[in-house]
Amino acid sequence: MLSEVLLVSAPGKVILHGEHAVVHGKVALAVALNLRTFLRLQPHSSGKVDLNLPNIGIKRAWDVARLQLLDTSFLAPEALSPTCVCLFACGTEQGDVTAPTPEQVEKLKEVAGLPDDCAVTERLAVLAFLYLYLSIFWKQRWTKEDLELINKWAFQGERVIHGNPSGVDNAVSTWGGALRYQQGKISSLKRPPALQILLTNTKVPRSTKALVAGVRNRLLKFPEIVAPLLTSIDAISLECERVLGEMGEAPALEQYLVLEELIDMNQHHLNALGVGHVSLDQLCQVTRAHGLHSKLTGAGGGGCGITLLKPGLEQPEVEATKQALTNCGFDCWETSIGAPGVSVHSATSLDSRVRQALDGL
Repeated sequence: MLSEVLLVSAPGKVILHGEHAVVHGKVALAVALNLRTFLRLQPHSSGKVDLNLPNIGIKRAWDVARLQLLDTSFLAPEALSPTCVCLFACGTEQGDVTAPTPEQVEKLKEVAGLPDDCAVTERLAVLAFLYLYLSIFWKQRWTKEDLELINKWAFQGERVIHGNPSGVDNAVSTWGGALRYQQGKISSLKRPPALQILLTNTKVPRSTKALVAGVRNRLLKFPEIVAPLLTSIDAISLECERVLGEMGEAPALEQYLVLEELIDMNQHHLNALGVGHVSLDQLCQVTRAHGLHSKLTGAGGGGCGITLLKPGLEQPEVEATKQALTNCGFDCWETSIGAPGVSVHSATSLDSRVRQALDGL
């Protein structure tokens, strides 16, 4: 049982190389992003479990006694404590992780009590939380086996949201660092360098499903053109993996120049696949004017892009680039990749801005 406030964080994720090609069996490189989601677990005696997700405007509460009465196959009564949100497998053997069924998801919708006009992102976030809350409970120490179990449960949360996820997002958030993904097989890159980047959100919405289908259709229409593009993107991912492995803790400027070339080539390939967007072109043009190199990350068609920051770049130049991107109507963050995975924190170890944000909940 949780007896004090617990602070947990997990990193975000970006695809470094291999977007879309990974769907066709090629290698993708995913890296942990040091923009972290923080979770505060706080005991109370109200008999309720409270969920507060301020970034998407969710604040909900449920009676623990009512949750305990639910007739669901994944519910174990001992998992529900009125004093905590639970984080580990309950009522099952170690590693025995069950996937949510459509019937369970429908039941969760009833339990959640969300209004009909609730946004899709809000509904899915609440359903994922309830599924995991009703399935798992807290354990004090995280061994390697514990992290593997966290990863498995996070994957089930992804299944509630995405239906058929690749497993990359939950793996990166659990283990951190950098991962290699190909045809369902995930492996960690050893000692990846902590590269500084800009992450820019163009705020242009897009459909990943439609973009993936578009690439597939283009491959069917022009197989002798598109297949070599996918093979070339695969080669870019492999070359990037090789360079990152050589950089270690003492990267050289020449290696950064290679990474910049790979970024440029991959972006051109992605445009040729039809997943570019005028907003991403603008992002690349703005950063190029400041001597920097950018590419889309993820599905493309808008969304986000990453910009590599070389060592020795003066901070005023970084700030000028960020301001230029902001002037385009984009959101821009300076951060790093290769961040640690899921972590437990003491309150005193947190950045003052994070503490203030958590205290304001």
